[in-house]
Amino acid sequence: MIRRNFIKGVSLAGLGNFLPKIGNGQNSDSKAKEDREFWVTTTERISRPVLEALSQGKLKALMPVEAKEGHRTNRGEVTYLEAFGRLLAGVAPWLERGEGTDAEGKLRKEFIDLTLKSLGHAVNPKSPDFMNFTKGGQPVVDAAFLCHGLLRAPQQLLGKLEEADKINLINALKSSRVITPYYNNWLLFSAMVEACLLEITGECDMMRVDYAVKKHLEWYLGDGVYGDGEEFHWDYYNSYVIQPMLLDILFILNKHEKRNGDKYDLVLKRAIRYAAIQERLISPEGTFPPIGRSLPYRFGAFQVLAQMALMKKLPEGVSPAQVRCGLTAVIKRMIEANGTFDNKGWLTIGFCGHQPDIAETYLSTGSMYLCSVGLLPLGLQPNDEFWTSPAKDWTAKKIWSGENLPNDKALK
Repeated sequence: MIRRNFIKGVSLAGLGNFLPKIGNGQNSDSKAKEDREFWVTTTERISRPVLEALSQGKLKALMPVEAKEGHRTNRGEVTYLEAFGRLLAGVAPWLERGEGTDAEGKLRKEFIDLTLKSLGHAVNPKSPDFMNFTKGGQPVVDAAFLCHGLLRAPQQLLGKLEEADKINLINALKSSRVITPYYNNWLLFSAMVEACLLEITGECDMMRVDYAVKKHLEWYLGDGVYGDGEEFHWDYYNSYVIQPMLLDILFILNKHEKRNGDKYDLVLKRAIRYAAIQERLISPEGTFPPIGRSLPYRFGAFQVLAQMALMKKLPEGVSPAQVRCGLTAVIKRMIEANGTFDNKGWLTIGFCGHQPDIAETYLSTGSMYLCSVGLLPLGLQPNDEFWTSPAKDWTAKKIWSGENLPNDKALK
């Protein structure tokens, strides 16, 4: 059991801040500073169109709806909650750092304010931007991403909600219970909504949570990988959804002394192994294999690696600096690719640029904002080792340059 280790008021985003610090932040170089500035600029570039529009109740009026040919109409009912919920899941740890007196701190204050206003519109039935939480199956997915973001910023977001907005939020989340999740990773969406309700209200439907946790523990296949349902899929859903949501649901269960909370350490151990695999997937050129479903989520594919960096739980032999450099290389290739944004700054469908044919029929403009979960380490302090250590090659770059490294080992 790890329950005794939890500290009252600790957030998912801030968990790593209570773990031992490595280094004193004095070992900085210009490349490290440039990397963080690039990540912050990227976060602002992705976030501003969504949050500025939604904070004014104008998201539905201004955001384009790009989708697979012939599927635009049915995506119009769900794409707005996709954009907001998925964006929030990634930027929340950065917002949780709170405002500051430097340029980045002032920018965070602006975006905290925009997010709170946006949330008010998203859950207010009287707002022109009131989101769909009940029609079709998709809303439970993005209600879950919204919840994941709120749990990652409990002080700056949940803690600052106006009472009326909190009541509307609770009602909206509860309304998503009319949706029956599919028998795969979707079980975690219902469970994440309930975990958020547990955090906000102290109550939830534990049956939905228990069932999701039980099935995913049964679907574990070995070496840090879960099946998506009973079958294995060569894709990035272990990182898009399964491991981060399972881990953070268990965090909340443990915090509230609920059933299955004691599985947290086991699931964390598997996530650390999966992070090791992910770090090795980054090629020397800063690319990774375009395998499986939902490739237009771009660098959101590295959420597990990003989360382990945020939590200071990187695998043995994998330094924060090499993760920063590897992820920066990937993000730059994708963000700077021609066509990644349209002429008004909205993300387009694609993996490296604008590639609409690579999308499944369930993807649309709002779906693209799951890329934000690759930016989780911005939740670390600017003077953290992750952001101050001199640049370092990542594993594949070391090996392909001829460096003699220890062999990789499976998780037993």
